[in-house]
Amino acid sequence: MYKSDYLLTASEIQKKYGLEDLGQGLSKQTAAQRLKENGPNKLKSERTPKWKLLIRQFNNMIIYILLLSALLTFFMGHYSDSVIIGIVVIINALIGYYQESNASDALERIKELLSSETTVYRDGLRIDIPTEELVVGDVVFLEAGDNIPADLRIVDTDNLRIQESALTGEADSVEKTAEPLVDEKTPLAERLNIAFASTSVTNGSGLGIVIATGENTEIGKISKEVNEVKERKTPLMQEIDRLGKGITYVIMGAAIFLFIFSLLVETYSLSVLSLAVVTMIVGSIPEGLPATTSVVLAMGVSDMAKNKHTIVKTLPAVETLGSVDVIATDKTGTLTKNEMTVTDIIIGDTTYQVSGNGYEPKGDIMESGHRSEITHLLKLFLEAGFEANDTVLTCDDGIWGINGEPTDGSFLTLYHKVFPIEQRPDYKELDMLPFDSDYRYMAKLVENKQKERILFIKGSPDKLFPMAQAVENDFPLEKWNQRVKVLSEQGKRVVAVGYKKVSSTTDEVTHDLLKDGIQLIGLAGIIDPPREEVIDSLADMRKAGIDVKMITGDHPLTAKTIGERLGLAPVINVITGPEIDELSFEQLKKVVLNHQVFARTTPTNKLEIVEALQANGRVTAMTGDGVNDAPALKRADIGVAMGIKGTDVAKDSADMILTNDNFSTISVAIREGRRIYDNIKKSILFLLPTSFAEGLIIAFTIMMQKEMPLQPTQLLWINMVSAITIQFSFIFEPAEEGIMSRKPRKTGGTLLNRHDIIQMAYVSILIALISLLSYDWLINEGANQATASTMMVNIIVMCKIFYLFNIRTAKLIFSKDFFSNPMVFKIIGVMLFFQVILTYVPFMQVVFQTEGLTVLEWGITILAGICVLLVTEIDKMFRIQKKKSK
Repeated sequence: MYKSDYLLTASEIQKKYGLEDLGQGLSKQTAAQRLKENGPNKLKSERTPKWKLLIRQFNNMIIYILLLSALLTFFMGHYSDSVIIGIVVIINALIGYYQESNASDALERIKELLSSETTVYRDGLRIDIPTEELVVGDVVFLEAGDNIPADLRIVDTDNLRIQESALTGEADSVEKTAEPLVDEKTPLAERLNIAFASTSVTNGSGLGIVIATGENTEIGKISKEVNEVKERKTPLMQEIDRLGKGITYVIMGAAIFLFIFSLLVETYSLSVLSLAVVTMIVGSIPEGLPATTSVVLAMGVSDMAKNKHTIVKTLPAVETLGSVDVIATDKTGTLTKNEMTVTDIIIGDTTYQVSGNGYEPKGDIMESGHRSEITHLLKLFLEAGFEANDTVLTCDDGIWGINGEPTDGSFLTLYHKVFPIEQRPDYKELDMLPFDSDYRYMAKLVENKQKERILFIKGSPDKLFPMAQAVENDFPLEKWNQRVKVLSEQGKRVVAVGYKKVSSTTDEVTHDLLKDGIQLIGLAGIIDPPREEVIDSLADMRKAGIDVKMITGDHPLTAKTIGERLGLAPVINVITGPEIDELSFEQLKKVVLNHQVFARTTPTNKLEIVEALQANGRVTAMTGDGVNDAPALKRADIGVAMGIKGTDVAKDSADMILTNDNFSTISVAIREGRRIYDNIKKSILFLLPTSFAEGLIIAFTIMMQKEMPLQPTQLLWINMVSAITIQFSFIFEPAEEGIMSRKPRKTGGTLLNRHDIIQMAYVSILIALISLLSYDWLINEGANQATASTMMVNIIVMCKIFYLFNIRTAKLIFSKDFFSNPMVFKIIGVMLFFQVILTYVPFMQVVFQTEGLTVLEWGITILAGICVLLVTEIDKMFRIQKKKSK
């Protein structure tokens, strides 16, 4: 019967992989054969070629039609029209290509995690070989500072500890053992006899037998998942795609109808008719839509990078945050500081509370809500915790951290919350017994100024309590055990602290010396604290209709306690990774909705949770900082990585990086995402009616069998130059009131609602009729066609400018929001300057077939814009009244 490697004994592992003697290792011949059979110990990855990225930008319905229009005008001899249409297509493609080519490849970073050389035993010799040449069955020697080169079954240890937080989410390094495990379903984080590729040795040394290389390692499986994960189109892109296709089908249908109609009535020659239909298509197609969307998003991205501590790697990602209705987040380092902190001290019958979070030595020791007096025993407790320690507290550029174990670091910070950072306990170190999982305590022998020798010890309560009983016959074991239980039920790690005075001749710490008895000073309750700012941020997110799910590799009790302290939900439901493994996907879809905490999860579990949330129609953001988060970060609608403590793999898999590692920044980014979505929608509502008006002008002209009033180049000027220039104002439009009080928009919803479509229809018709009537009036007054078409172009642009003030805000035009965006007035000034150039500069008159206008003609142009504004404002007033009455 097959048994997993972590269930086998050391001798069974040796037999399985063909090893007679660990010191002998594999022979060179065997290693070469296995390398040939299994391939090198490296990860595969494929980069998308740059030319494919460029070609991909042309895979768009609007672009197809523009390219067809460019070809038609070229073959008809209208070369200037063809060139301008071509330039529009190229500009749109380059914007998209620039963004995509800057996206990073997560797999390249994963490859870099594997160390370059490894120490192995081969043919009885201990040698260094390239990591790529490592094979299954190799015996690897490990020591502090080594990166684990492949998945290993540990067969010999000497105080071997490995930091696995990037893979499992556990904050502390893990003590490894050579003993076999008994449970086949042991979670990844609890496989104490396995060392995983990409993790690192923090203490001790050991031997391990390679059981998996390359893509068969746990990190390899993650890389394979990252590669196989399909990224979904963002909600905005899906909506714009649907809108673009809908517009295209309507325009093409109308073009075909008009072409057939005109052929039947025989008004135009085939060449004139073809140009007229192309003109109508070019006029109706919103060429500025892709570019405008990209510009609004790009400016939002730039603003977030400069002012909101957020780097967004793909343009649509910033808007996606605005539609997120569930955030699945890693705990360690995201919701919590990943900085173990002493929160409780129990000495005798006195309980102290400790304020301050993380490694920064700020805070107080409190008793009954007041700052405590530092008694002799409390001072001794602080000194014992500081001395029985081999970790170093560091401060780099104001950021506090540690070199060593997080639990030890918490005692250093605790000491310096009372004593200055430059002050140390006045003891001379004589000897130390380092921590080992076999005995689960560490001790240090010191000497004070009076030449008294003291032994300080800290460790697991169940190890220190028997030592205390050895010198105190009436030691209240039950009372102390109850205190440990209470702290543990709060999700806290409990450490006991004690001391022992020894003779002046004692110069070595031994286990026998400790077992002879110690004096118990007290207990410390330690937790990885929640970030202070996260609690307020979570409250804001709940108000905005966003659920937060916590996914962690931690123990269920610890995870639940953190969830309750954060206020994830009124009632916290917890499920573990092994329990998830037993569920079908349909069952998991139900479970993810009513559970807030997912504990003891594997990277596969994280990915399954995200997929189950998405299968329920939820727009999902995933935050994380470890290698184990990479597949889920890539699969989520938006992946958010931590910039300071995040691994390169997590950052490259994510769409967005928080440069300050502050979870509450997501709340700011969601607000920004909603603002950007609103402004993109406003820009579309602004762009489409004027594009449709141009198409209607041509359509009405064909139906009435008259000469074409506008040229393709004039329509492109309106759609590209004027539209995009004016639409820059939406980039700077501030957020609407109450933007974070409304619920996220529904998945699969349409970009435009019923009233939006009605408004676009009547505004399009209104602009088209005003333009045609003005054109006919001017022709009847004896003006030439060039002058009349110039006035028509200016009428359409002026209608755009006045219509802009209606679209900008949900309030009536003359509200306090009228001056909320000063940039709009500057941009309108720039647009008017462009119109003067178009109208009066000789070169522009030749290219765009324009003529100068009189004061009367300019007056008619301005009056046309006012008419559009009045009609749309009256409509808005009725809508506001209707909403109030409801």
